[in-house]
Amino acid sequence: MAAEPDIEQPENASTGLNRRKFLIGGGVAGGLVVAWALWPRSYEPNVAATENEEVFGAFLKISEDGQVTVIVPQSEMGQGVYTVLPQILADELGADWRTVAVEPAPINPLYSNGLLAEQWAETLMPAGTEKLAEQAAVRWVAQNVAIREQFMVTADSTSIPAFSESFREAGAAARVLLTKAAAARWDVAWEICTVENGIISNGNKQLRFGELVRDAATQSLPDPVPLRPAGAGNLIGQDVTRLDLPSKLDGSANFSGDIRLPDMVFAAIRQGPIGDTRLKSFKREGASKITGFIDIVEGEKWIAAAATNWWAANRALDSMSPVFETKGFLADSDKIDTALREALDNGPGIRFLSRGDTKGMFDKENVFQARYQADAALHAPIETRTATAEYKDGALELWMATQAPVAAVQAAANMLNIGQDRVTLYPMLSGGSFDRNLDNDIAGQVAQIAKQMGRPVQLVWSRAEDLMHDHYRAPSQARLDAAMAKAGRVEAMQIKIAAPPSAREQARRMFDGMDNVEAMRSAIGEADIKAIAGLDVPYDIPNLTVDHHSAFVGVPTGNWRSNAHSSNIFYLESFIDELAAKAGIEPLSFRMQMMNNQPRLARCLTGVAAMARWDGGLDRSGQGIACHSMRGGYIAVIASASRGGSGLEVRRISATVDIGRIIHPDIARQQIEGGIVFGLAMALGSATRFQLGLPTVKRLRDLSLPRLAEIPPIQVEFIRSEEEPVGYEELGVPAVAPAVANALFSATGLRLRQLPLFGEVS
Repeated sequence: MAAEPDIEQPENASTGLNRRKFLIGGGVAGGLVVAWALWPRSYEPNVAATENEEVFGAFLKISEDGQVTVIVPQSEMGQGVYTVLPQILADELGADWRTVAVEPAPINPLYSNGLLAEQWAETLMPAGTEKLAEQAAVRWVAQNVAIREQFMVTADSTSIPAFSESFREAGAAARVLLTKAAAARWDVAWEICTVENGIISNGNKQLRFGELVRDAATQSLPDPVPLRPAGAGNLIGQDVTRLDLPSKLDGSANFSGDIRLPDMVFAAIRQGPIGDTRLKSFKREGASKITGFIDIVEGEKWIAAAATNWWAANRALDSMSPVFETKGFLADSDKIDTALREALDNGPGIRFLSRGDTKGMFDKENVFQARYQADAALHAPIETRTATAEYKDGALELWMATQAPVAAVQAAANMLNIGQDRVTLYPMLSGGSFDRNLDNDIAGQVAQIAKQMGRPVQLVWSRAEDLMHDHYRAPSQARLDAAMAKAGRVEAMQIKIAAPPSAREQARRMFDGMDNVEAMRSAIGEADIKAIAGLDVPYDIPNLTVDHHSAFVGVPTGNWRSNAHSSNIFYLESFIDELAAKAGIEPLSFRMQMMNNQPRLARCLTGVAAMARWDGGLDRSGQGIACHSMRGGYIAVIASASRGGSGLEVRRISATVDIGRIIHPDIARQQIEGGIVFGLAMALGSATRFQLGLPTVKRLRDLSLPRLAEIPPIQVEFIRSEEEPVGYEELGVPAVAPAVANALFSATGLRLRQLPLFGEVS
């Protein structure tokens, strides 16, 4: 592993686990279970209700006029969670969709994302103990610690699988209580009553929900609460109106930048290069000449200007010419490339996946090797980091979009040195995110500015600031080796990924309150299972190993739409295509002969081949294929592409998808299509290099994103399934870039092994 230049590794960098007290006193499985027995496990809802509303548990309240309000604990970022989760509850409840509304959940342990905590258990445990997370007791404790520690996080496509059962149970419980209240009035058995469209019926007798809410609150629930048979409701599988859409269309929806408070001022911010940076100097007299300028707020690593409007604040910062000083490592792409290459070739690797025995398999003659690389990728959502805050009487009110509300409150409270109970967070709609909103630095910044100004403040990062201080998708390099039989069958494969321990860094920022440099320092040399995400290879390869080689790259990294799946599947599916070419077998047939244990993925492959009229990608046809299974979902993609005088031309992208039972078909289609466009953008751009501690990308126009006119026709077909619904928000991303690269190989004979594709030709 390449050591970090000019940065000493701190003592005990990898010992213990402060974040959310996941381990108690260093104990392992048995000790964790004993410790858990001493913790509180009963929590009450803290849903706000008006005098004419009745609260039914943590996820639902119903008013006397029949309004059904569903409480959603996940961030709405355009992915439709404010519709899909209420749709599950309303279907089980038997509500009239026209009466359903939604509001964000307050902070409460009841809203913890236990599934995500379980999936992140390996990351949250100390380095070297990752295998402990395979123990059922440890994973159980991970879920329960998540509840106690209010693990309210939206990430990794877990909203539906993590909360669908809870929302269904909440709807069923309220339906039973309302039905029992109606039955008591009619003096009949509640089991013979029917519920549909917000009306409870028994023969000719009918009562609406609103007429029963007070009586229903006094009823008791049977144990267990009966659920409706699957498909008994009339909402699941329907394209009901999105609950967040009307307000977005008429402009009444509030985002962080829409908040307006009496006497509010606007702030802009400047931050120095990536690394151990401090504000050194600035020229205050320059700002005083700007009309509307009010004051300056100095942070340790940043400087902000407040003014009567944001443009004046931003111009004031330009006029002050702030100077920053950075000690130690300055991010540089040539050094990053070298560090990744050294880690891959000479650094120690941690084996996270192994099957069969690869020993001696790569000493044979028929061995093929390829190397790949992906640059750091940016989130670049439409809405840059924005937050509004008011500090008064020792308490802070905070308006912002965040995927980790508890971490946002902690960041603000720590900055002001006040208790977390003195911070009130109002979760806002997000104008996109792609996991950008897991970063909560802005909460501390706006809190400090609001306190110094003594009046409400809205802080907006400029586009340049948002791009220069992103938490990038980790840059990585890969080496893949395959031993092949004479018939073209892959006998063994070894995959080595060089990348920073991105998930570990992110956990320390989110849960330990570390800054970027501290998090990178503390994770030096640690292995990260999420760095090899997606490489539990679906193909029937009897001998397989997958290793992570940790590398220090000197830039903060974190979650990005589909995370390491985005680059790792590019590596794997490109390599599979290369092996098919070496074996002289057309790419679909080559994949299908290794699909003995993957019937759902195989069906996607055959389905997309029929839909796109797969021609084998032969004779320079320009067709390329790729597939992937991710978090219980399956997708196969065929791209038709060529390279002409004007660059890459993608003529069509087709996809066949299996995501189990579909709750809202239109939202599912939107997310798969949006993921495909995102994957195409990743293939063409979305990335940055670094020089002198700064990314080379400063504006959206630098990202080489495809324009609307350049988006090809996209075909998506879903396979009908009654399997449990899965998260699909990221599924469309990973297979697109390799499908396009494979199509370009078919069209031109050139094999592109780097993301973005035209970064270099190898």
